[in-house]
This record gives sequence, structure tokens and C-alpha cells, in this order.
Amino acid sequence: MSQTTVIRSAEWIIGWNGERHVFLRDGDLAFKDGVIVQVGGRFDGAVDGEIDGADRMVMPGLVNIHTHPTSEPLRKGVTDETRSPAFWHSSLYEYLTSIGNDADGVTPSMRVAFGELALSGVTTVVDLSIPFDGWLDVMAESGLRCVAAPMFRDATWFTRNGHALEYDWDEAAGRRGFEDAQRLIELARQHPSERLSGMVAPAQIDTCSADLLRDAHDFAEERNLPFQIHVSQSVTEFHEMIRRHGRTPVQWMAEIGVLSERSILGHAIFLDHHPWLHWTTNDDKRQIAEAGASVAHCPTVFSRRGITLRTLGGYLKEGINVGIGTDTYPHDFLDEMRSAMMYARVIGESVADLDTADIFHAATIGGARALGRTDIGRLASGAVADVVVIDLKHPAMRPVRDPLRSLMYVAGSRAVRDVYVSGEQIVADGALLTIDLETALDELQAAQARSLARVPERDWAARSADELAPLSLPTEF
Repeated sequence: MSQTTVIRSAEWIIGWNGERHVFLRDGDLAFKDGVIVQVGGRFDGAVDGEIDGADRMVMPGLVNIHTHPTSEPLRKGVTDETRSPAFWHSSLYEYLTSIGNDADGVTPSMRVAFGELALSGVTTVVDLSIPFDGWLDVMAESGLRCVAAPMFRDATWFTRNGHALEYDWDEAAGRRGFEDAQRLIELARQHPSERLSGMVAPAQIDTCSADLLRDAHDFAEERNLPFQIHVSQSVTEFHEMIRRHGRTPVQWMAEIGVLSERSILGHAIFLDHHPWLHWTTNDDKRQIAEAGASVAHCPTVFSRRGITLRTLGGYLKEGINVGIGTDTYPHDFLDEMRSAMMYARVIGESVADLDTADIFHAATIGGARALGRTDIGRLASGAVADVVVIDLKHPAMRPVRDPLRSLMYVAGSRAVRDVYVSGEQIVADGALLTIDLETALDELQAAQARSLARVPERDWAARSADELAPLSLPTEF
């Protein structure tokens, strides 16, 4: 049965005028059967439900294009300040190989991540995970709009000594993973929730053969799907690709034909202009921009290692489309947006590196463009009703002069009051309606304990979890 809902007389609305986000004052937002029918002004049509918009800002749902919900929530308190000097302090090669989730921990981990994302205003999330039975159903039960990105690869990396990286190649396993991914992507498209879709996601540029990448990209082209891969995420990876191919990771992607307008580069920090590399070319940014590819920028996880994009404003000025991802805990998207803004200004040594509107655009339209969608990340007639309502009476939002700045610089997720996906409410008055977060956290706590107990079996030096990641303060008894 057709249902029309209106948020009446919202004090502020962040609308989309076809070119950019704009503020609208004291207007209505109406949606019918999960689709927006009017933004601003007075809605005079028949209404089945009416919501008071007084002391509220209404904005589009945020778009998270890179996250790992099956694993990252487990690592809270463990990988916050890890050190791996021989790998330029990347956590990839010594820590993420030693501290992993188990079959009983992946579902609560997903629920924790999805719950935190919804509470921070996210309505669309890309889940880059190793799939498991029931994976799609956990996405669907969250109420979020989810993009299933089942990862696959030809090789796994390992170290025997903490300074040399080796690869265990199994191209048959890579093919099986790709075939499973194709099946899951189709199942996501057919899922009865009608909120799931798929993404082609070969895992890392250095763990996939050229043939696998070409075939994966061709499949993405045939099915009109986004294609995402971790690339230029560490100094180690950069030099490995130079050793193999005499090309930077981005240049090799272009050479083999997988750098295109549907390509999303996960992280893309260590491009050939980055000062840590002291490389002889300075062409990666141009190639990304000319290909029309996107970058998934996840500032928090790298900032913990002393690493930043050089610089976000510079990428935008080069014409590169950038979306935002959380990648790791905390899955607080507004916090991630603030970090992206502040780190860019610090490393760029200027407030002029980028402005508030740039970050909001990346977190909405930039993410939507990366996913090939024109119906999310904006409040406009015909877009899906993915809507976030902000409480302007929250103390952190007051005094209210520019509510977007108050939200991003000060209040963050504390001011998120209500969240709707396709017009269905998943957060009400700051509380989750779709996820039992407390139970999921209890289950995740147990999963982390199991994971930490297994660390000596997985670490190259058989170190314990306390040796690999000591507590921040000594414990006295």
C-alpha cells in the first residue's frame, strides 16, 4: 500500500540543486514508498505520516565506500599503535595476519560495525569481506543499504622474519574465489530486502595476477558493477610492484586495462608523488583523474601509523573523485569525515587545502559517484529516501549558525537523532531499531579473547598478544 511521509517545517535542509548541496530553510521533505517526492517548500499533498521538523536539520544519508566489518571491530584496543619498523609501520604484514576473527565472531563483528555506522548517519556501506554462510542476511537485517564486495585473490602474504615479505601463490584458489564472488554478487542483487547490491573486489594489487584482474574488471564492465581494489596502501607494496613490473601500482593498473571510471582505489596514499617514496615520476594522480577512477579515503587507520594522504585537497584539485571509508574502528563516519578534513589541513599546512563542503560532498556525492549511482547521497526528487535527521537542540550543536559545521567540527554522531533507509526508520531518537548492539558487543568481546589466545600460533615469532601489542600502561598487582 502506498505511503507518503513528510518531515514538516524542518529548520534546515541540506538539499541538492543538481550541481551542489545547498541549505534550504524552514521547509518540508516528503517521501513516498521510499522515494523522495519533494525537498523544501510546503508539501500540500495527502500525507499518511507527519514528523515535526522543528529544531531539526535534515540531510542525505552518508555513503561509506570502504569498510571491513567482519574483522576490524575485533581489533579495538589491539592495533591502535602497533609498530612494524621494517614495513614502515604498516600493520598489514605482522599484525593483521596474526589477529583475526573466527567463524563465531564474524556476525557480531558485522553487527557492531553496522550499528555504529547507522548511529553516525551512514545509510550506504560497502562491505569488503571474506564471505561466509549467512553474510548477505546479516547485511540485510541491519536495515542499511549494503554493497556486498566479496574479496578474492591469487596469493596471501606472510613474513618469516618481520622484515621480508613473501607471497604464497595459488591461482586456482584465486579463480575459485572469483567464481564464488560472482555467485554472491548475483545473490545480493536478488536478495528480497531489495537493499543489497554487489561490487567486484579483487583484494590487493600485489596479491592478484594480471589475468585475474583483467577478468574481474571485464566482469564488472559486463554487469555494470563498481570495481574496488586495495592499491598504493604501503611503501612495501609500492616497491614490490616496481620490482615485479617496473611500474607504480597505478601505472600497472593502467597498463593492464583495469584503471577506469568504475575503478575504486582503496587508499591510494603511496602514489609516485608521496615524499616517503622519493620516486622519479609524478604522474599517478593525473592517470587516476584522466581515467575517471575514484579513491576511497580512510584517514583514521593510516593516521595511527603516522601516515596521511598528501593531500586530500590536492587530489580533489587534480580532478580525482574521492569518497570516504571507515576501514577500521571506530565505525563513526562523522568522526572519519572530521579526521579527513583536519589531517588534510595539517599535512597541507593550510586551511585552504579544502573546506567543509568538500568533505561533505566526498561523503555523499563522491561516494555515490564511485558506486555509479545518482539516487543516493543527495536529497532531491526521485532519489531514494535515505535521510538523516540531526537534533539542533543538542548542546554540542548550539549555538546554531552553520549547522553543518557544528555537526562536523563539534557534535559528530552525538547529534544524530533519526535515520531512514528507503523511507524505513533504522534509528529512532538515537537508538538502533534493527540491531541488538549490547548483545553483539558481548559476543565480540568473547571473540576477541579467542583471537588473542591464538596469536602465538599465527605470529612469525610466536609472540603473545601482550608482546605483540602491549597495554598502554603497565599492570600492577
